[in-house]
Amino acid sequence: MHFLDQAKIFVRSGTGGGGAVSFRREKFIEYGGPDGGNGGKGGDIVFEAVAGLNTLIDFRYTQHFRAPRGKGGAGSNMTGGGGDDLVIKVPVGTQVISEDKEHVLLDFTKVGQREIFLRGGDGGRGNLSYKTSTNRTPRQHGTGWPGDEAWVWLRLKLLADAGLVGLPNAGKSTFINAVTNAKAKVGEYAFTTTRPQLGVVRHKEREFVIADIPGLIEGAADGAGIGDRFLGHIERCRVLLHLVDANDPDVAESYRIVREELEAYGAGLTDKPFVVALNKIDTLDDELIAAISAELEAASGAEVIAISGAAGIGVDWVLDRMIEAIGDADAAKTIAADDEGEDALDWSPV
Repeated sequence: MHFLDQAKIFVRSGTGGGGAVSFRREKFIEYGGPDGGNGGKGGDIVFEAVAGLNTLIDFRYTQHFRAPRGKGGAGSNMTGGGGDDLVIKVPVGTQVISEDKEHVLLDFTKVGQREIFLRGGDGGRGNLSYKTSTNRTPRQHGTGWPGDEAWVWLRLKLLADAGLVGLPNAGKSTFINAVTNAKAKVGEYAFTTTRPQLGVVRHKEREFVIADIPGLIEGAADGAGIGDRFLGHIERCRVLLHLVDANDPDVAESYRIVREELEAYGAGLTDKPFVVALNKIDTLDDELIAAISAELEAASGAEVIAISGAAGIGVDWVLDRMIEAIGDADAAKTIAADDEGEDALDWSPV
């Protein structure tokens, strides 16, 4: 299945059905009169987040979505049937964005979330509703209100607890393959990862989802390499794992490049908790590992964990730290929510 995280689609809700013009013609009833019913409501455009989807590829081939219109009214004051709602199923993590990409209109963060995006037009009035004491036989009727329409962008941001960042060839794909059942492509050249990968880590009776994105290079924010478009997939992560290749000529410079690209992208990525790991240490001796680790610690200001994703060295230690960081992030979020609730209740009469 091909991965697609952006798509532009056209949606239109249904037009309301027209009202009826009808008059009673019944035997033994001395006076007839209008009895035209109202038209039915047009169908709504509804978005629903469902499980089992992790790409927007279907929207590359189907880009126009139109809900059916309402049925027309009929005699005997019969209201027309409403048009069926058109339900558009999207992956969890999808955002519906305005055509100019300036406003997030809907954000789907959990399975089963269902939102009406465009409401169908109301049905037109039948001639019975126009009857008055001075207009006993009205022949006017409503044609039904038109539906709404819009071009919108769908943008998918994968939901993961942890995200992997680093330069190309830092060993991110090897790491995610080692700790999950993902089958990420691994190669001895840059940009072997061309689309985000998700995997589920099971460690010490805990589970969390980790996302691997294509590597960043200097100038990614300006479009260099694959660019920074895939950074949106780690915006929702609670912790970032920054992998640095121990074989790089200058590990401090490697660290700086990625951090500056994260800062240029924004969205609070540099404010997230992060774990720094020096990868591929199986190719170095202990003395050199210690020296390079000290250099990276001085550049990052954080403890550096020496690991080898390929050999499995230090992997459990990294996973322990990531689980700890995820727990701390959850605790901080709970405290913030409690404080917000207390502030909402903290009031005094004027």
